[in-house]
Amino acid sequence: MKEAHQPLTDAVFYILLALRRPNHGYGAVQQVEQMTGGRLILGPGTLYTILAKFQEEGLIRETAVEGRKRTYAITD
Repeated sequence: MKEAHQPLTDAVFYILLALRRPNHGYGAVQQVEQMTGGRLILGPGTLYTILAKFQEEGLIRETAVEGRKRTYAITD
């Protein structure tokens, strides 16, 4: 049985918004901070855990890799 989707947390919601256009992790962190007026500041553990889950579920994909910098985009 497939797991039902849970309500979105603030972090999940804003990361998805930050990935409306292809973006890398640090760019997403900066955009979330800007969108929330500094109310939500993502740590690397939170960000990369969510990005890994999104990739596992097929919600996002890597579009480019430059050294350690990975760019992500929302899938169709």
